[in-house]
Order: sequence, then structure tokens, then C-alpha cells
Amino acid sequence: MLEVELTKIIIDEKRQDQIIVLKEKDGERQFPILIGFLEASSIKMKLADLEPPRPLTHDLLVDVTAALNADLEHVVIDKMQKNTFYAKLIFRDNKGDKVVVDARPSDGIALAVRTGAEIFVDEDVLKKAALVNTVEE
Repeated sequence: MLEVELTKIIIDEKRQDQIIVLKEKDGERQFPILIGFLEASSIKMKLADLEPPRPLTHDLLVDVTAALNADLEHVVIDKMQKNTFYAKLIFRDNKGDKVVVDARPSDGIALAVRTGAEIFVDEDVLKKAALVNTVEE
């Protein structure tokens, strides 16, 4: 597993699918993931420190997790099939047990930006999806 970080969110209000780009933390490979408009907006709102008047779905899940005395340890993007990414949320419950929950990567990333949880990608997924960053930033 390699740690990745969110580097870009591309929102086009005229399209249904939006793009986020994840980049390996200690490398140059990066890969795009198509996500829904609502998920992209949720991520962007949190990164911009915009607080909605009532909790959004991702905020609600963070609150529920805290109320159950659990923590989101990290998110793992562990599979890619037919250009669809799959992820797991890795929680630690109040007894110290690990709890694994299937999730869409977009939801996992939305939770990670709210909790500070790390995001990892399986090496095989990164090899399939990676673009090498050849442009100097």
C-alpha cells in the first residue's frame, strides 16, 4: 500500500461526473477518479472550510462514528475493475478492534478530509491507473 494525497478537484457544473486527482505522497505517479457532483462539492466545501447550516451526509457519518466511540484510521483504494475503483474504510472501534466497511472512494476521501485520516492505494491499482507527472508545477 502506498499513501496518496488529494491534489486536485475539477468541478464542471455542466457535467454529472467530476474529477479528483490523487498523487502518491512520496512519488510522482497520480491518477484521476471520476466522482459525482455532490461528492466533489462535499469535498471542496470541507477543504474551503465552508460550514453548512446543517450536517451534510459525510459530516453526519463523522458525527455518528464519533458518537459510537470509533475512529476512521484510514481509507484504502484496493481494487479497480472495468474502470471502477473500490475502497474500504478502516475503522477502529471503542474496544480497539478493526472494522472494515466497503465504500466508494469518493465517500472515503470525503470522510478522510473531514477526519485527517490517511488515504492509501494498492500498488496494483496504482499501476493500472497511474499517470506519471511529467509537467513541472
